[in-house]
Amino acid sequence: MHEHRMSDIEGVYEDLEADVSLEEFREAVEEKVEQMGGLADEETAAMLIAHEIGESEVGGIADIEPSMEVAKFVAKVLSIGERRTFERDGEDEDGQVVNVEVADETGSVRAAFWDEHAEAALGELEEGQVLRIKGRPKDGFSGVEVSVDEVEPDPDTEVDVQVSDTHTVESLSLGLSNVNLVGLVLDTGTVRTFDRDDGSEGKVSNLVLGDSSGRVRVTLWDEQADLATEIEAGTTVEVVDGYVKERDGSLELHVGNRGAVEEVDAEVEYVPESTSIESIEIGQEVDLAGVVRSADPKRTFDRDDGSEGQVRNIRVQDATGDIRVALWGEKADIDIGPGDEVALGDVEIQDGWQDDLEASAGWQSTITVLESDSDSERTTGGDESGGGDENAGLGAFAGDASGGSETADATSGGGADTAATTTADEHGDAAAADDGEETEFTGVVVQAGSPVVLDDGETTMSVDTDVDVGLGEEVTARGVVRDGRLDANDVF
Repeated sequence: MHEHRMSDIEGVYEDLEADVSLEEFREAVEEKVEQMGGLADEETAAMLIAHEIGESEVGGIADIEPSMEVAKFVAKVLSIGERRTFERDGEDEDGQVVNVEVADETGSVRAAFWDEHAEAALGELEEGQVLRIKGRPKDGFSGVEVSVDEVEPDPDTEVDVQVSDTHTVESLSLGLSNVNLVGLVLDTGTVRTFDRDDGSEGKVSNLVLGDSSGRVRVTLWDEQADLATEIEAGTTVEVVDGYVKERDGSLELHVGNRGAVEEVDAEVEYVPESTSIESIEIGQEVDLAGVVRSADPKRTFDRDDGSEGQVRNIRVQDATGDIRVALWGEKADIDIGPGDEVALGDVEIQDGWQDDLEASAGWQSTITVLESDSDSERTTGGDESGGGDENAGLGAFAGDASGGSETADATSGGGADTAATTTADEHGDAAAADDGEETEFTGVVVQAGSPVVLDDGETTMSVDTDVDVGLGEEVTARGVVRDGRLDANDVF
């Protein structure tokens, strides 16, 4: 019986065309039988092991998944990182690791060489060398990583990969690393801090870069994060040693501590592709381009969680029509005024005021001032500034798009109270209502969810209502105030 089962194992082994010895295969089968506590006989265990080994032979680096127990592949060395040492719990000797970037025709992956493998990597590996690697994939900080268990040079195999690669936005693909890309800074963001699991503080910020093939969001981590506040929109930069990840279905280029973003003297043309305003539909996420006809003052409001939000509405016109655009958060601080030519990337089309469509520009949107009117005196807006060729000058990108928040506040803050208070006063001083009193409150909708939040320029009021209102709409709510919230029986 024993002999019969052994031949079953041998039969399964022979069908498996893998570089593992029969002895290793037998050991793995016995281990699997023991592991499954008698739930599988040797033949079943042999089939399972054969399946695992077969699965581990990946077609290319792009096929490596973090869920795999083991992956085997052939790849070329792109770059060899520096040695990092760390203390191991309860052990006198420090651990060490060297990260080696390897690639084949399908993509690239970071291979972590630990301890004695790390020594060998530093002593024996060189860029351009082809290796046969067996390792354990896991989800790392910059995409999938492989912890190397076995490695040997494979000089006979050709791997067609450029050791250093300059990419365009269009050529980026998930999993790429060692990416160099030259682009024009279209938009910059603020630096945000966060706490890591190990208690340390991390920093992150964003830029948006464009080249002739498209645009991409660039995420800057830790030491690189402050660059977002130092580099102005309109500057040409090169991302050095970035890696590509995915967020919300879009590719992003990430730059960690081993990468860099440097200003370069190069000509890069970014021509935004835009959807015409007359053809947009509710629910779409689109790119728009046009001339600013009018710009309202910035408004601040309190969110439910006690934090303060801000929004600024502008109206943008192209050759086919015009639309109101709500600029949320830090986008409200961008220095934009009537006559400016703007490109708006990834704005969401929503149901606006009086059944009009409106565009919402949140953190994921890109606001680029292409031609600025700010050097001359701002006009008050109006039809004369709009119209013209829909894409006139959009490739020129000559404007000063660096708009600091000081200018924005000066332009938008000053008139806010006066303009908005007039509206509030016409409807009586509703903001002073006490709890339990029947009152009316008139303001602009700055939050359309539950509750609705109205802002009259001086105060905000949370309103409980089932009535559907659009962002930016001016409404009057009538009802009783309870715990600082207006329970509306009428909204008009």
